Amino acid sequence: MQIYLDTAEVEDIRKYAAWGVIDGVTTNPSLVAKSGRVFEEVIEEICGIVDGPISAEVTALDADGMVAQAEPLAAIHSNVTIKVPLIPEGLKATKRLREKDVKVNVTLCFSATQAVLAAKAGATMVSPFIGRLDDRGERGMALIEDIVRTFRNYPQFNTKVLVASVRNADHVRQSALLGADICTIPPKILDKMVSHDLTDTGLAAFLKDWENAQTAEGATTS
Repeated sequence: MQIYLDTAEVEDIRKYAAWGVIDGVTTNPSLVAKSGRVFEEVIEEICGIVDGPISAEVTALDADGMVAQAEPLAAIHSNVTIKVPLIPEGLKATKRLREKDVKVNVTLCFSATQAVLAAKAGATMVSPFIGRLDDRGERGMALIEDIVRTFRNYPQFNTKVLVASVRNADHVRQSALLGADICTIPPKILDKMVSHDLTDTGLAAFLKDWENAQTAEGATTS
C-alpha cells in the first residue's frame, strides 16, 4: 500500500519525505491558505520534494471551470494530480481531463456506487472519506471493503482506491488489510504509526546493556 502525506506544510513534507516512506501528497486550497502562501507556488515546491502524485484541488463547481483551473496546475509538473469533487460536473471534468492525459483524483466519495461512476469516468484514483462516515455513526472501513471488492470484479477499472479522512493509525492498518491501494495520512498519524512503547523500552534496555558492557570492559582492561 502506498502512503501519501495529507498536508500543505512544506517543512512537514520535507521531514517525512526524508524517512523514505512517502509516495505522494494530498493537499487542497484550504490547507494551503493556512500557510498564507500562493497555491501554485506551494504545489511546485512540493513537487520538488516528493517524486510521486501531488493532488491539487480545483474550486470551481462546473466542468468548464474545473478544466480551466486544472490545466495550469497540471502544467506545473507531470506529477500533479487534479482533485475534483464527486458530483456530475466533476465526472464530466474527469473524463475531459483524462482525455488530455491529466491525472485525476475524484474526492469526497461516500459510496461504492459513486466510486464505480468515478472509475467509469476514468479517474486515476478515487478518495473515500472514511472519518466523516465514522463521525456520523457509520463504519467508514466498510466502504473501503465494498469499493476494493467491487473494483476487483472489474479488472478493466484502473482507478486506485485512496483512503482519505484518516483519523487514527488503525484506519491505516485496516486499509492495508483490505487491500486499498493508497492511504493518505496527516503527519500526526504518521508519528503514531512509527511509535510503540515496546520499541522505546527495548531500545532503552539495549543502550543500558551496551553502557554496562562498555563500563565492564573498561574496568577489565584497567
